[in-house]
Amino acid sequence: MARDYYGILGVAKNATDQEIKRAYRKLARELHPDVNPSEDAQHRFGEVTTAYEVLSDPQKRKVVDLGGDPMDGGARGGGGDPFSGFGGLGDIMDAFFGAAGGGGGRGRGPRSRVQPGSDALIRLGLTLEDCATGVDREITVDTAIVCDLCRGAGAAEGTGTKTCDTCGGAGEVQSVQRSFLGQVVTARPCPVCRGFGEVIPDPCRQCGGDGRVRARRNVTAKIPPGVGDGMRIRLSGQGEVGPGGGPAGDLYVEIDESPHEVFVRQGNDLHCNFRIPMTTAALGATVPIETLIDGDYELDIEPGTQPATELVLTGKGMPRLRSSGRVDGRGDLHVHIDVVVPTKLDDAQRDLLVELAQQRGEDVPSLSSNGSKPGGLFSKLRTKNHR
Repeated sequence: MARDYYGILGVAKNATDQEIKRAYRKLARELHPDVNPSEDAQHRFGEVTTAYEVLSDPQKRKVVDLGGDPMDGGARGGGGDPFSGFGGLGDIMDAFFGAAGGGGGRGRGPRSRVQPGSDALIRLGLTLEDCATGVDREITVDTAIVCDLCRGAGAAEGTGTKTCDTCGGAGEVQSVQRSFLGQVVTARPCPVCRGFGEVIPDPCRQCGGDGRVRARRNVTAKIPPGVGDGMRIRLSGQGEVGPGGGPAGDLYVEIDESPHEVFVRQGNDLHCNFRIPMTTAALGATVPIETLIDGDYELDIEPGTQPATELVLTGKGMPRLRSSGRVDGRGDLHVHIDVVVPTKLDDAQRDLLVELAQQRGEDVPSLSSNGSKPGGLFSKLRTKNHR
């Protein structure tokens, strides 16, 4: 009976070459004898290796899709070497775990002592005004910089590196294990030189051979208009310097926007509450209102404006910051009208309001001269001019 090579790798029959490769890579890492020395794992490792060899070969895969088994009495017998076709385990590890140099049992080789640096992150507190207009802010960061004593070399002045005696400069050491599957050769980074292939006999006294030291420095962050809470600004090359004086990573400035006492931000739009007297709401008026960026603005209140009316001032909100870093227009300012009803009236004001109510045919309370309610009763005063 033909073996289910797709099932062995855990992929569908219509899986792409990349999906098959990823599935094999995952299983090979889990079942490799260095990771899982059990006999069952070694047997499974041989199965998945065979399955990958079959499904990665278009001709053999075609045989499988037609219901046959290309490994049954064909190129390989049931008891053959599961690593044939790969030139040994070294080729498999080279192909799937990033080794350089390809087959022939060759390993990765020594790695460079100079490595890229990591990125760094710092939070920067800004007001809503700062976010709206943009700002240049000097910030202090604590990161790794190139050692000024050895200039990144890691060795004391006048000295250098030498070839590692343990690995002979290869950067790795090999070990051989025997199992029922045959002889397995694996390579690990050299524990003495840590994979560099060379050692520093006399390390720099300031950086200890790392080629970098930590230091506090000032960086100017140019914050564009329109940034918001949680956004990150990338400062290229301002992060951590890499080992051996390698190129620095980037510094990310994360915006921490503080709440505003008047305006509430929703994306690129701003919202605010604006209080007006009830007489202004009834009669209408043009009143000044302060915006976040443009200063005072003349706001037209229409006669008969009701409480909770929303007036939209187009283009008076936050700048729209695009992914390119450019500003493309602005959002809107939403003004929510809050009509203020007076809580204290003198006799003259009360009489005027009562007269107004009578003129409009509205219900008014029967009040004493001091504004109290006699008996808590209301009288209806209506006139012929009912509206």
